[in-house]
Amino acid sequence: MSLDFHPTKDDLICSCDKDGEIRYWSINNGSCARVFKGGTAQLRFQPRLGKYLAAAAENVVSILDVETQILRHSLQGHTKPIQSVCWNPSGEFLASVSEDSVRVWTFGSGSEGECIHDLRCNGNKFYSCVFHPTFSSSLLVIGCYQSLELWNMVENKAMALAAHEGLIAALDVSTATGLIASASHDKFVKLWK
Repeated sequence: MSLDFHPTKDDLICSCDKDGEIRYWSINNGSCARVFKGGTAQLRFQPRLGKYLAAAAENVVSILDVETQILRHSLQGHTKPIQSVCWNPSGEFLASVSEDSVRVWTFGSGSEGECIHDLRCNGNKFYSCVFHPTFSSSLLVIGCYQSLELWNMVENKAMALAAHEGLIAALDVSTATGLIASASHDKFVKLWK
């Protein structure tokens, strides 16, 4: 299950559930405006313009046009179910995370939906992700069991940082402060610079 606010439409929030239904909700009147199939794990609106909605189900990320709900891209390549998706702040890159791999897709001009980076795990299963607030086109932070993986996509190098005593289930970033927050099954939320 997942939900996300639209970045520019202040009356729109979107949710997905275990039955694969995506719902558009009107915040002003509290009603469901649209229902369609497409996501079970997580969904995220493209930042800034909010043109696309990324919805993960099984091992595929569907990229839907927010206005028409037309499927624009079906991003395939994961062999395990996708746990997490995240956009970089400009909306040019989307990362998708399954327990055994991370893929980064481009949405820049002329190359929409192309996988440009791929990282395989070395034993520690991946679970969550967020783009680094300062280096959002080159550094991805990945939540694993007890550690954060810092992946330099340009050099294709990753390093592990001991972080928690349990699975890191959620990550978020503050572009205002440059902080990264990690939430773990160890019942702690930690802030990172």
